[in-house]
Amino acid sequence: MEPEVEAAIGEWHASVNEGDLERSARAVGDPIVVLGPKGAGAITPAQFAEWVERSGITLRPRSWHPVGERLMVVEEDATWPGSPAPARVATVFRVSGGKVTAALRLPDLRQALELARICDAMAATA
Repeated sequence: MEPEVEAAIGEWHASVNEGDLERSARAVGDPIVVLGPKGAGAITPAQFAEWVERSGITLRPRSWHPVGERLMVVEEDATWPGSPAPARVATVFRVSGGKVTAALRLPDLRQALELARICDAMAATA
């Protein structure tokens, strides 16, 4: 695991889980590409911080799966305000320049690993 990748993703998790909006905005690139149950696209750091505040989500890392030099899949336990129990999800992270530049959340580890491998293959053949 690349130390820069691990550090950037660790900072992303810490800022999101603490609900620290300024720190969350600093932890991501401009733009950051996101994917989740409500859509996908590129958003600004300020829009990402708004999502952190609006969602109230916490994502506790459970396992780390490196895919390529800048990609990591992290299996997580996700909770939202009012949720009775955590839901297991997985996020594909891309890191560049010490910041998370993509966070693609999928329903499970298998799907996240498949997407990460496709992204890695595309980057290698560009």
